[in-house]
Amino acid sequence: MSLPLKAGAKAPAFALESDGPGGETIGLKDFKGKTVILYFYPKDMTPGCTQEACDFRDSFTRLKKLGAVVLGVSKDSVESHAKFRDKHDLSFSLLSDPAGKVCKAYGVWQEKSLYGRKFMGIVRTTFVIGPDGKIAKIFRR
Repeated sequence: MSLPLKAGAKAPAFALESDGPGGETIGLKDFKGKTVILYFYPKDMTPGCTQEACDFRDSFTRLKKLGAVVLGVSKDSVESHAKFRDKHDLSFSLLSDPAGKVCKAYGVWQEKSLYGRKFMGIVRTTFVIGPDGKIAKIFRR
């Protein structure tokens, strides 16, 4: 098991398929010189994840004025992301990580517990990645 990422560390590179038309691939390298708000969430259409996505949607204009880009990541399919985006009028890209490689690289794929049952899943986490490609801030859970 790798050590958890910390502020000041170089953000792990990634390239994932997005919910956009044509399933374009979006990578961290596409945003060099910009602040990236990369948030990991467990599942499309669930109450907590919907609230989080809508909060980012509602803050999107302000974040964009600050020069920030918002990207959401989960293991859901591109098709699921597109339905989620359309239903909630999300104005940012959702990226699909079906194999969980990026989730693991960022340390958000962890053991969770619900009603005494243990399972692996995405722990809700947001990374603010500075224009220099380093992690400026981490908001866990």
